[in-house]
Amino acid sequence: SAASDLYKGQYQRRVHGIQKILRNYMVSIRRATPDDLMDMQICNLSNLPENYQLKYYMYHIFSWPHILYVAEARPGKFAGYVLAKLEDEADTEGHDDKLVHGHITSISVLRTYRRLGIATKLMLAAEEAMKEAYNGDYVSLHVRVTNRAAIGLYKDVLKFRIMKVEKKYYADSEDAYEMMKFFKPEVEEKMMKKITEPITSSYPGATYPYVEYPSIKKKTEIHHPIAEKSVPEPQTQSKVETVPTEKAQITPEIKTEVKKEEKKT
Repeated sequence: SAASDLYKGQYQRRVHGIQKILRNYMVSIRRATPDDLMDMQICNLSNLPENYQLKYYMYHIFSWPHILYVAEARPGKFAGYVLAKLEDEADTEGHDDKLVHGHITSISVLRTYRRLGIATKLMLAAEEAMKEAYNGDYVSLHVRVTNRAAIGLYKDVLKFRIMKVEKKYYADSEDAYEMMKFFKPEVEEKMMKKITEPITSSYPGATYPYVEYPSIKKKTEIHHPIAEKSVPEPQTQSKVETVPTEKAQITPEIKTEVKKEEKKT
């Protein structure tokens, strides 16, 4: 019986692996249409605690139809979605130009189709559409600080950066990381200069409770004014150098002159 159980386990793992490969090959990424909105909402309600009304999905698809994508396992079989939008953000350095800021509002994949790289494909499709259709400068998103899997995907696979912590961002008071991915090097350099302090989250179970980038300048230590006063060094008497003088020579003529002066006195 032990051998049969082992055989059954190996068989089930092989079947599961084959099904996974088939699902991966069958999944396609395409641009979302208004007909997909109901499936997107159902997928969101099934997987995520942050939910939206249907009119919110309609607002996105009619405002930014180029950057909403869905994953389809086969015709008519919904697998996941990415909901995105664009925001025009004024340049913070006071110039007249503006940065085109994309934002990922929501992304979700049905449990049956997870661990197949679908979320990565959806994100990359939305990013490419932001760059090509709108000449985007960067894209941002918010993620729970305890969502280790999602943070790993964004940070390690998609190369997002943790830029700051939004305290009590979610309805249950959990902190959120604001993460960004830059499409242009000059925009990345400009945005990274804004980070002057290490990024910290005190929320229990935070995946990266402390993030410090090399661009952060170290602050010099501030000493107490009393400690900064220097103690005066004791003054030492300087040695006076004496110049040796030559010994005067007394000649016989000088001796006779001295004797004459003594007689006069």
